[in-house]
Amino acid sequence: MDCIFCKIANGEIPSKVLYEDEIVLVIMDNNPSVDGHALIIPKKHYTSFMELDNETLSHIFDVARNIGPKIMEKLSKDSLTLLINYGEDQKVKHFHLHLLPNFGTREGTATKTNEEIYHILKG
Repeated sequence: MDCIFCKIANGEIPSKVLYEDEIVLVIMDNNPSVDGHALIIPKKHYTSFMELDNETLSHIFDVARNIGPKIMEKLSKDSLTLLINYGEDQKVKHFHLHLLPNFGTREGTATKTNEEIYHILKG
């Protein structure tokens, strides 16, 4: 399978990992829309949210509830958008949940490099 997220989950491609457990990875998006743009990806391949079992889906949102506020706090942001693309809008056909701090505000643009944001979030 030629899935970039599977390759990241298998350690074949490096990524900036914010969190990892046996079910998911939380990584920095390589092409961020906003500072702190992160992705929660299951390690097991699911093409879309329609294939996810309830346990995995619940776990993904539990991780989002834990990680989202931490990202907001470390970046001094006051809002967080959770985004799931499906169908033609889904560029990578491996389910992933976007965490987008201050996405819908005037501050919702990427102003720092991923490396700078990663060091803030991991620090």
